[in-house]
Amino acid sequence: MIAAVNGKPYSKGRFSDIYWRFGELLAYASRGTTLIPGDVIASGTVGTGCILELSRVHGPDAYPWLQPGDRVRLEVAHLGAIESTITAGPPVKPLRSATAVQETVR
Repeated sequence: MIAAVNGKPYSKGRFSDIYWRFGELLAYASRGTTLIPGDVIASGTVGTGCILELSRVHGPDAYPWLQPGDRVRLEVAHLGAIESTITAGPPVKPLRSATAVQETVR
């Protein structure tokens, strides 16, 4: 399995080394939002890690966060590849309101 951003390899590994099951990944990714056909969900928990891990080890200049316009390619041997351009998403929906957080703090 290989993940590349704008042609630069970010992560590679074997499917047998995957840490999170995809059901768990989808449950986490869908909290506070709705997943729709065409959404791309990828995991950095195989091989060399995710962008957070790569940025902390090698620096954010070497492995920057995804930005609108970036091209992401995910490839798995014997299955094929998918490539997509990152677009700006809607504002993040909070899991709970600021009022509920303030009341909890009191």
